[in-house]
Amino acid sequence: MTDKSATVTTKPLSPGDLDAVIAIDAKTSGTSRRGYFEKRLKAATDHPEDYVFVGVFRGDDLAGFAFAKIETGAFGGSGASAALDSIAVDPDQGLQGLGQKLLAEVESVLRHKGVSTLTSQIDWAQVNMLGFMAHMGFGMAPHIVLTRPTDEIEQDLEEIEEDDEVDFSSPDGDAANALSHDRIPVRSMKDTDLAKIISMDSAHTGNDRTDYYTRKLRENLHQSGVQASLVAEQDGYPVGFIMARVDFGEFGRTSAEAVMDALGVDPGYVGQGIGKALMAKLMANLGALEVETVRTQTDWDDTGLIGYFSTTGFSPAQRIVLGKTL
Repeated sequence: MTDKSATVTTKPLSPGDLDAVIAIDAKTSGTSRRGYFEKRLKAATDHPEDYVFVGVFRGDDLAGFAFAKIETGAFGGSGASAALDSIAVDPDQGLQGLGQKLLAEVESVLRHKGVSTLTSQIDWAQVNMLGFMAHMGFGMAPHIVLTRPTDEIEQDLEEIEEDDEVDFSSPDGDAANALSHDRIPVRSMKDTDLAKIISMDSAHTGNDRTDYYTRKLRENLHQSGVQASLVAEQDGYPVGFIMARVDFGEFGRTSAEAVMDALGVDPGYVGQGIGKALMAKLMANLGALEVETVRTQTDWDDTGLIGYFSTTGFSPAQRIVLGKTL
């Protein structure tokens, strides 16, 4: 039994804390997410510059944990941002202010790393968590979460003219229209595709977001439950990409869901159905894996992109994006 009079400290988590993290999470979520936390803790250990994984201890016993990941360059912003992915306190500890201590430590570490903004996604029905975040200074962030079932693209969407294809350079998890992908070769993404991905993005945005895409490629290819990222080719040359992954547990989710992080098309091939083929192939692959939904996030005022998501079957998710300036 934990001694509640013992000294409370905060410090980075280590691999030896994994079982305690999983036990606390199971108490609060009602299920075990061992695979998710194994991958996240290993990623934080291998790349500490990209993650913050903090524990609050009462004596030698873990009483709670928080996990955040740095996403420099997300949403096209110039400042570094981070996402608070998980935070939980052992229910047996009672209301001892441990959650506040955890989050304060996360924010302190992020400031030291030069991060200026912390965001998170919360289900709108998580009233207690929403209240806690508001108490800690979070407010509504200028982003919305959209979701779509992984049903195959309907035939009527496949008939949209190729000239209507949008610019997929938006960095906040782009959408695509539907078009048969049979005539455009689409394959799984590889580490060697990174340079071309960065080049395509830079050609559209005018920015060098090497750090952002390096992190995202590593996360999508090596740290997710299922690798779903794709590259489209013409004559063996990469001309488009979509970064997507399947995780069991991100932002407190307790079921498998695909996350679409980014999509881009080589400027010389815009209007040729590349993005449409990538989206159609992604939905087909995820459906075969029995993944039921795809989620993405975009700026609330990017009306063109939001409208495009709508035409491809996306709709607002029952999730709220919160943010705080550090």
